[in-house]
Amino acid sequence: MENPVIRKAVLSDIPYMYEICLKTGDNGKDTTDLFFDPYMIGNYYAAPYVLFPDGVCFVAEYQFRPQGYILAAPDTTAFKKWMEEQWLPPLRLRYPKPFSSDIVRSKKEEWILNNIHEQHFPVDEDDQSLIDEYPAHLHIDILPALQGKGIGRILTDTLLEELKRLGVPGLHFQVGSSNAGAVAFYKKLEFLTLEEHDWGLTMGKKIV
Repeated sequence: MENPVIRKAVLSDIPYMYEICLKTGDNGKDTTDLFFDPYMIGNYYAAPYVLFPDGVCFVAEYQFRPQGYILAAPDTTAFKKWMEEQWLPPLRLRYPKPFSSDIVRSKKEEWILNNIHEQHFPVDEDDQSLIDEYPAHLHIDILPALQGKGIGRILTDTLLEELKRLGVPGLHFQVGSSNAGAVAFYKKLEFLTLEEHDWGLTMGKKIV
């Protein structure tokens, strides 16, 4: 059995990212049955990071295909501006409000649709104070074939090293409180709890 290869993401990885995102979209569990449009969750959480000009993205390739990724925007404010100006307008036209019951299979799908229609820029003042200190943010997803093999740590360390090289001072992300394994994992990597919410935590780490 060959070892997974960690490498920078390329455009041809995007179809695999859609699959990974869909099959891990509920705190690591499969969300295939929750979406009428199987690409919707990847349209929000995966593809834009690869297409964002300053995105920092790595994949874990195993058996000749990506089976995990870590995606980051080193400047969250710039990313939100790009999302608002470039990425979200066509999606809002594709999924106009009010949403038809034909395309809303679950609360998860409805939540993604509402996020697509939310204004992302300018950034809320309270959020901006956190972003100023921890300007980068990440998403990480790994298919079951690579879970429990230390790939999450390798991907995270690889991302942190690249963000350090770019001079990014800090990184944050959000995690659901039901995902106890992820919370424990990032605490082990010395990520701090920055904010507590009804649904989970905002965690972060200083880099430079």
